[in-house]
Amino acid sequence: MTESAETRSFRCAIAGGGPAGMMLGFLLARAGVSVVVLEKHADFLRDFRGDTIHPSTMEVLAELGLLDEFLRLPHQEVRQLRGWVGDVELTVADFSHLPVRCPFIAFIPQWDFLDFLAQHAARFPSFALRMQAEVTDLIEESGRIAGVRATTAAGPVEIRADLVVGADGRHSVIRERAGLVVEDLGAPMDVLWFRLRKRPEDPAATMGRFDAGRIVVMLNRDDYWQLGYIIPKGSAAELRAAGIDRFREGLATATPFLRDRVDELRTWDDVKLLTVSLDRLRHWYRPGLLCIGDAAHAMSPVGGVGINLAIQDAVAAANRLAAPLREGRVTLDDLEAVQRRRLLATRITQRLQALVQRRLITRALAARQSFRAPLVVRLLRRFPGLTRIPARLVGIGIRPEHVETPVAEPGA
Repeated sequence: MTESAETRSFRCAIAGGGPAGMMLGFLLARAGVSVVVLEKHADFLRDFRGDTIHPSTMEVLAELGLLDEFLRLPHQEVRQLRGWVGDVELTVADFSHLPVRCPFIAFIPQWDFLDFLAQHAARFPSFALRMQAEVTDLIEESGRIAGVRATTAAGPVEIRADLVVGADGRHSVIRERAGLVVEDLGAPMDVLWFRLRKRPEDPAATMGRFDAGRIVVMLNRDDYWQLGYIIPKGSAAELRAAGIDRFREGLATATPFLRDRVDELRTWDDVKLLTVSLDRLRHWYRPGLLCIGDAAHAMSPVGGVGINLAIQDAVAAANRLAAPLREGRVTLDDLEAVQRRRLLATRITQRLQALVQRRLITRALAARQSFRAPLVVRLLRRFPGLTRIPARLVGIGIRPEHVETPVAEPGA
């Protein structure tokens, strides 16, 4: 850092303005903790991010008194997830039976959700949001993390903090700079994301199609389809080399009703690659530092639960850390307690994702002529009541968190 660098101090500095970072920043500010969220981009407008808000997250919003306002934002409500596996059509998850206020998944652009949280967090004087502030390094003093260094549009900045939180995603700078050990659990696929127009006569359901050599996930976004085309891990370059025409033909074969509009994919620039990871930190913390969300445990897109686990991490962290942060006495035991609280839910969810990857996704991608639905899929079709199990795992999760932090009066 140069002598002209700006220096600021907060109780907590959060790297990353995604769902985990924004929710934690909001909850801490609401509890009277001085907190800054550092987001490297100029805005939240980035396409093909996770856009699912699950019932567990809407329960948190209800506890915060924000649910009604959230539901007034433009969104789509999905009460069932349906799919084709080989020649078997079935309901995979039925959320309508969940014991929650909102028994559905809400599809909403993530930038709208993040803007919503930022607007409410800004009501509290202890909250600060710095856009175009990219964290580049940690400040370490006497074996303890004491802050971060960042670059901003106005120049370099040094943020001093009692606690640094890494909420900067699966490619976390925080966890890399901290030297935290990552355990790679393996992911056999990557995802190509793109969108095509939706027509009134199209099927309405959000669904997935699993067939020999091809998997397509289709998310109903009202006037367009957001599609995920699942490919074997590391095969994107080979697919691109074969040409966009071949890709369009494969998509049309997998989803025949879209054949008349696959030409909307003019070039590969219309297709975005999501490199899938499934991993977990051995320790989520060091003295003065904690990682949450994908920075602590990168999730597979299976079930679309990554955002909601990140939100649960944020709630658990705020519940445990708000009081010690206000008093400037966060200990290593406090940080370890957050990991201990969230670790079981993370492990079980990742094991279930790995099971789906191994038993369904890997087998479908490897099949050449035909693909027979696995036994569990056939059971879901034969016994519809079983769809409540994946609905609960996806919609609520293993250990849903509840807001326990106090409220500091806005403007106080």
